[in-house]
Amino acid sequence: MSLHRPILRCLLTHPRRTLMTDDNRSYKGIEVLVASLHMAGQIQRVCKSKTVGILLPTGGAFPIAALGAWILGKTVVPLNYLLKREELTYVIGDCETDTIISAGPMLEYLGYRPEIPNLIEMDTVRFKGFPPLRFPAAAADDDLAVLLYTSGTSGKPKGVMLTHGNLTSNIQQCIDHVHFTSEEVMLGVLPQFHSFGLTVLTLLPLTLGCRVVYSARFIPQRIIKLIREHKPTAFVAIPSMYNALMVVKGVQADDFDSVKYIVSGGEPLPDAVFQSFKEKFGKIINEGYGLTETSPVTHWCRPGEWRAHSVGPALPRMGVKIKDPTTGAVLGPDTDGEVVMKGPNVMKGYFKLPAETAATFDAEGYFKTGDMGRVDKDGFLYITGRIKEMLIIGGENVFPREIEEVLNRHPAVNASGVIGIHDPMRGELPLAFVELKEGQTTDEKSLKIWCRESLAGYKVPSEIRIIPALPRNPTGKIMRRELKKLV
Repeated sequence: MSLHRPILRCLLTHPRRTLMTDDNRSYKGIEVLVASLHMAGQIQRVCKSKTVGILLPTGGAFPIAALGAWILGKTVVPLNYLLKREELTYVIGDCETDTIISAGPMLEYLGYRPEIPNLIEMDTVRFKGFPPLRFPAAAADDDLAVLLYTSGTSGKPKGVMLTHGNLTSNIQQCIDHVHFTSEEVMLGVLPQFHSFGLTVLTLLPLTLGCRVVYSARFIPQRIIKLIREHKPTAFVAIPSMYNALMVVKGVQADDFDSVKYIVSGGEPLPDAVFQSFKEKFGKIINEGYGLTETSPVTHWCRPGEWRAHSVGPALPRMGVKIKDPTTGAVLGPDTDGEVVMKGPNVMKGYFKLPAETAATFDAEGYFKTGDMGRVDKDGFLYITGRIKEMLIIGGENVFPREIEEVLNRHPAVNASGVIGIHDPMRGELPLAFVELKEGQTTDEKSLKIWCRESLAGYKVPSEIRIIPALPRNPTGKIMRRELKKLV
């Protein structure tokens, strides 16, 4: 099924309903439809490639540009404007596009104009009058809808090929799992070039016809203001965002009263953040899980089914197994192994990388996530770490997350990152990097004493370095590969 057909149907069904609000304005259904037809005309005049790049901040302009491209049967390439110039240039070249849709302020923010034959600046397009009607291009389930580049753990970004079938399936899986209705109000703070921001906070509400409120930048004071003004029922963010919202000056205990679905994703939710948020607002943050390669949502803890450190049960029509990463044997409940998945939302493959695509699927056709985890007897998934990040210390398997959880509970610590360093006697030793809370002080000796109270001796970091700020990717996830460069 074409990804854009249900969205266009929703726009026609609710022409006067306000569907989106961003930093600049609100958009009714008919306004989104008319603007997307204008953009289709703009793209058709200049674009000869199969792909169209979109370089825009989070807001209503992004889905309008994407719809314009899909109406023409093009593949959308969301471009990460936080990448360094050489990285963005690589992605633009690799996706084989001749056209990028952007805006003047976005280009000013970048500080340069991407080298591309066609650069459409949306703020210069005349959206006056009704554009020529056109029948939207049809797409089969296997046709490419989005080419989404992952930051990856090493090497150059890889283009994840998500089809119309992948994305429509994941939207429906989310709706069926959580029972969203058109009465929901969602607050979107994740970038639309990120898979969660694209699917959950852009495509899902437009398909369902519920209202979504966007903020181009995560400014904690502004987010609290938007929550008070719009009374959202659903809020999806990453742990560091929840941490920042709790310390906003003047924040009230009842500010989150309207929010039914409070979801954390992107990285493990620290116990300290969970507990502090619960105490301050009386609300439980439920975790979700997914990957760019799975469109992205695969697991989601719904209200009322929270379990400590669990990302919840699988969405409908997802096949999930835990396998021994060495032998491939299927493991039983409560046993750690690699999480592998199969479902209609799993990617078509990596763009122009057939060998890497083949390597990421096992003999049964299950996608190998690279994440270690276990499933309990009720089907709830617990992510315990990344296979490549697992440390082997004197023959014992240790995941950075359990050390980080202890460090993060220290009253002076804002966040931490743990990596392994080579040791000739024990194979590896844990090395921790720590970012302190503003105005707090501590030292390595005190932090090691803190760790020894909760961790086995071999898990206590051999060294703890306090640094001004941990390196993070655009969605706030700590980048361990950058920490390794500090060693």
